[in-house]
Amino acid sequence: MSETPKLLLEKDGPIGWIVFNQPEKRNAVSLDMWQLMPDYVKDLQSDDAIRVVVLRGAGDQAFVAGADISQFKERRRNMADQEEYSRISERGQSSLGTLTKPLLAMIHGYCVGGGVGIAIGCDMRIASDDARFGIPAARLGLGYHYKGMEKLMKLVGPAYTKEIFFTARTDFSAQDALRMGLVNQVVPKAELESFTRNYAQLTLRSAKATVEQLVRPDGDRDLPLLDKLIADCFNSQDYQEGVKAFSEKRRPQFQGR
Repeated sequence: MSETPKLLLEKDGPIGWIVFNQPEKRNAVSLDMWQLMPDYVKDLQSDDAIRVVVLRGAGDQAFVAGADISQFKERRRNMADQEEYSRISERGQSSLGTLTKPLLAMIHGYCVGGGVGIAIGCDMRIASDDARFGIPAARLGLGYHYKGMEKLMKLVGPAYTKEIFFTARTDFSAQDALRMGLVNQVVPKAELESFTRNYAQLTLRSAKATVEQLVRPDGDRDLPLLDKLIADCFNSQDYQEGVKAFSEKRRPQFQGR
């Protein structure tokens, strides 16, 4: 019998789920998870039926509680090992950034270290009220890559970035994270999945592309692409369904076409 993968790919209607599946270790991320990630992302990107991708953790204790430290002795013994480890993990994480479809993080329990790094790479973060956040790199003597720090700083600003790293706390609450700007929404744990599913149904792919263009300098923006996205929306079946549903006072049944 083959072992269940530590990273799962699931599809449910228009939503694609990538599940960190190591609940006995609070879904700590191992190299084999990162090795699977690019293939899963490619699958979801090419599947026209999938309109939104959601990252989640298995079990009820954690989203992702950092890197799998049990692999450090074998896979991160020295700088040469670290470079190989980083190459594999960065390839996996950067693949998430190639998704043109909206990417949500559904966070419950512990979201620590690398878990925060994964979450801040998403377009939105929805957390349950039991979520706990932190980056304990200072306790482990780890150097944190500047790219990850830059992403965090763009979300929460320099002052909160320093507080997170200087204190190395792992008990920032969901409300702390909301106040910092680290998460977009906080909901009761019992409502987390239903809220995320409903949110995912309303997420617009064109909005993601538009925001990504607008944060670029004026001269680097692909304005013809934005014009095309707007035209595609008005020419789509989903637009016709949206207008009809609005007039009928019901939730639209979008098909991504």
